[in-house]
Formats: sequence, C-alpha cells, structure tokens
Amino acid sequence: MPKVSKQSVKPGTDMPGRDWTADLDGYVANIVEVDVATDLTPLLAGLPGDQCPSSHWGYVFKGRMWWKHGDGTFEEFGPGDAFYVAPGHTSGADGGSEFVVFSPSEIMAEVTAHMMKRAQELFASH
Repeated sequence: MPKVSKQSVKPGTDMPGRDWTADLDGYVANIVEVDVATDLTPLLAGLPGDQCPSSHWGYVFKGRMWWKHGDGTFEEFGPGDAFYVAPGHTSGADGGSEFVVFSPSEIMAEVTAHMMKRAQELFASH
C-alpha cells in the first residue's frame, strides 16, 4: 500500500516553508508546513479563470488554510478540520500552519508545472 511521511521523502523548499510530496496511486499527497502567510493566487494566474482546476481533500493539524472560490465564497479551515474543496479556487495559509492535502495527480502535475513557471516569472521580475 503506498504511503508518504516526513521520514520517507526529502522535503521540498520551493515555497515559504516545507512540503513532503509523493504520488499515492493516482493521488498526490502533500504534507505541508508554512513558515509565513502564503497566498497562491498570483501563482494560479494564467490558468482557466486564474483558479486551480483541481479538487482537494485534506486535514489541518495547525494554523489556518483558506480557499476563495470563483463564485466569491470564502472558506477557511483550522486545526482538526477535514475538508473537501471543489475545483475553481485560489488558496493560502497563515504562517505556522501545518496540513496535508490530497489531489488527483494528473491534474496537479499541470497545476504544479504552471505554478513553478509563474514563480520563476514573478521572482525574475524582482
């Protein structure tokens, strides 16, 4: 049975924090620790509707995550909250947050590649 833990994979550092990521049989699992408040909205610009096209399931261990949907609704989740978020959103988290998110691998491969490209564009302009 596939699994991921902080001990089984090397952490990534492409964000203001750390993430441990693995593909679990068609779903990407991200264990995330955020050091400073983070808003992914600028990294999603250029995707359809400037929003993430993936659904996500997860659990917040510490801090707060937020999700803003294309219809204007805003959701936030805190410690102990398990969640499902539909496609068509932007997101962010408070500094000091820790959570795990599961997403369809095929969709997230495209989203992650786009976000990395956007990050390079944004940081190269500074």
